[in-house]
Amino acid sequence: MAHVNAPWAGSVTPVAPPPEAIPHTSTLVYAGIVTGAWSGLLSLLVYGLGRLLGVPFEMVTPFGHVLGAVPWYLPLLVPLVAGVLGGYLSALALGRPHAGRIVFWAGTGIALLSCIVPLAQSSEVLLSSRLWLLVPHLITWFLVVPQLARIVADSEPGMTMVRA
Repeated sequence: MAHVNAPWAGSVTPVAPPPEAIPHTSTLVYAGIVTGAWSGLLSLLVYGLGRLLGVPFEMVTPFGHVLGAVPWYLPLLVPLVAGVLGGYLSALALGRPHAGRIVFWAGTGIALLSCIVPLAQSSEVLLSSRLWLLVPHLITWFLVVPQLARIVADSEPGMTMVRA
């Protein structure tokens, strides 16, 4: 059991960062790149598995209203872009009270809004395509949002390690 006066007692990580290691925008963008890349790779695996199982991955384009297959590179690139944008947006909460919670719930809200795209497709799009296109959104939320929220939480006032 940790001592009550332990320097990490208020941190969301096992050991809070020292004051000179408080996260910055670059830290969050780097975390967004790493988690977004992993999300993209896992999403690409899901896409490949779905294609092997015969899922057409067709959807109506937002502008053209034409039914077309999702290109293979989109499940790789979109989560990466989402991770980088998430890193930049998370930087807006740095140093604020409850920053970790703000980033977690804002990221969750954005992820839920992104789920509208596959779910609100027209009736021409098969249910299997809609559900398989939803999985990368969930993967990206699961990997990106909690990590960014954890990093931002260590920038909250009073969360850094106090030097003796």
